[in-house]
Amino acid sequence: MFQTLRRAAARGVIVGAHPGYADREGFGRRVIPMQPAEIGRLVAAQVGALQGVAAIAGATVRYVKPHGALANLAADDRQVADAIAAAVAALPGNLAILAISGTELELAACAARVEVFSEIFAHRAYLPNGRLMPRSRSGAVLHDAELAADRLLDFLQTGRMPVAEAPPIELAAQSVCVHGDTPGAAAMAGRIRARPEAAGISVSPFLAGAT
Repeated sequence: MFQTLRRAAARGVIVGAHPGYADREGFGRRVIPMQPAEIGRLVAAQVGALQGVAAIAGATVRYVKPHGALANLAADDRQVADAIAAAVAALPGNLAILAISGTELELAACAARVEVFSEIFAHRAYLPNGRLMPRSRSGAVLHDAELAADRLLDFLQTGRMPVAEAPPIELAAQSVCVHGDTPGAAAMAGRIRARPEAAGISVSPFLAGAT
């Protein structure tokens, strides 16, 4: 954590916390049954730990983005979303929330008066209800960088995301995600950024807390 924070600070990269279930074996992509209040404390502890290390690394944590199974649960379960939003609101630093577009976590953040940014996924397939297709299904993860870049450009131009077996749906987006554990993620991220810029669409830094 310290080395990553130091490198981010040296390169001017804005830092966010990515709290999730204590599920190393499953990379945080399996639900661990917990009460909403417990989830709130889990989020506060993980974000607080990163804030502490950031303080000695010369970096500042600016936003919180729930990870994996926790993010998917907060997308649909308002009690969990409220617990996460309350924890973020209680932490120091005027933190923002980065939430999957069109979810309960967006609404919970607004209700808690926490700045919220909506996120889409450039390399993930979507269901008609706006949720991410489960990774267990074929085609859930896009591995072709050109395909992902073309789909993102089309979304940015139309505001509509292709979904499985249904017409495209409207989603809001202030952030675009490429998961770092996707094979070839760095090259894909580069292409996904270059394609819109070549079409005249600029990519701006994430400015949580900006006035």
